[in-house]
Amino acid sequence: SSKTFWTTTGMFPQELIIGFPKCVKISKVAIQCYLVRTLRIERSTSKDPVGFEQCIEKDLQHREGQLQREEFPLPEFQATYLRFIIKSAFDHFVSVHRVIAEGT
Repeated sequence: SSKTFWTTTGMFPQELIIGFPKCVKISKVAIQCYLVRTLRIERSTSKDPVGFEQCIEKDLQHREGQLQREEFPLPEFQATYLRFIIKSAFDHFVSVHRVIAEGT
């Protein structure tokens, strides 16, 4: 829902894990967030959310008063879980408003 968001508790790193009903192929991940400085995306193909492998890590640009919109085109890979690790931020609290994973 565009009316909801996930917020951190003020200490870093923070993580958010998204699970899929089965292993899927992902070609692009997009995120809308606020005040995130460094973001790492990891994947797992396990039945449970364990054994994560790093996909990408990126420093995001600060956009005062606006949501950050970042797209990560990735070589197509499989995942059952995606873990988003917010390693650092531009403030004590950040928020994640939308995550989109494209693929099959």
